[in-house]
Amino acid sequence: MSTAAIPGAPLPVRTPGSRARGRHRRPERPEIPAGSPALLLAVPAAAGPESRSVVEELLSIVRSEQNGVRTAAGYLPSGDADGGNHGERTVAELLAEAAEAGLPAPVVVPLVPGPHDFLPALHELAAEYGAPVTDALGPHPLLAEGVHVRLSEAGLARADRARLFAIATAADGVVLTTAGGKAAADAAGITGMLLAARLAVPVVPAALDVPGSVADAVAHLKEMGAQNPALAPLVIGPEADAELLAAAAEESGCPSAAPLGAYQAVGQLVASTYLAALPAFDPADAGETDAEESGSRAGGRHAAQ
Repeated sequence: MSTAAIPGAPLPVRTPGSRARGRHRRPERPEIPAGSPALLLAVPAAAGPESRSVVEELLSIVRSEQNGVRTAAGYLPSGDADGGNHGERTVAELLAEAAEAGLPAPVVVPLVPGPHDFLPALHELAAEYGAPVTDALGPHPLLAEGVHVRLSEAGLARADRARLFAIATAADGVVLTTAGGKAAADAAGITGMLLAARLAVPVVPAALDVPGSVADAVAHLKEMGAQNPALAPLVIGPEADAELLAAAAEESGCPSAAPLGAYQAVGQLVASTYLAALPAFDPADAGETDAEESGSRAGGRHAAQ
């Protein structure tokens, strides 16, 4: 008999339910220690309507994934004759501003899925200000997921292998196109294997900026028996020239999916890459005075600030 039906009995106390368990449970978001450095997203392109749209949406995803994180996007210097950068600041300007304001050096996260020509100069620039630069975003299973989604959106792959419906235009081989030379194509091999496991078709990486690389990959797939190869860009967008993407599809005669763009998982990767870099810092260097409070919130994993 319920206590609510007994005269004079105290009202039942509502207890919070247990957290959902299993693979559908959303992981808890780690707390960012007070005084942590900002996230500086290094964009391998000058600011423009297309790059700015992708970057702003990705930073919005980062902020929704991790409340309280301070974010900024830095671009490459504009090549315009007037020297303008569409009102956006460069990586160098943002690093200089942080230093002049006495703020901790930002954590620089390169907006690339793998090796890229702009990384050496980025590391050199960041070193001048003592700013750490994280690894590229890939290889990572979430990138393979994103490429799979873009292929399915273009009608070139099944969205779910468990659903055995036919797609007349489905590719029976995929060229995973990258930007960043041979090093980028080599590094894309791991993501390519993950994608091949998802699609159950062969996947061959190729570099958009290496002449003949895409054509050779298409020829290799055809030698393996593929009759309907397709191109799948392992590029976020700003790091690859749109003309290279169009030329690759035209010259190979293969349909192509869209770049990853502001795919949700890319923003998640940016956030997790930033968070993983935080333990490498000693927040005491920021000159904060709330040492004990910050240390307790960080659970002893970070130096107190």
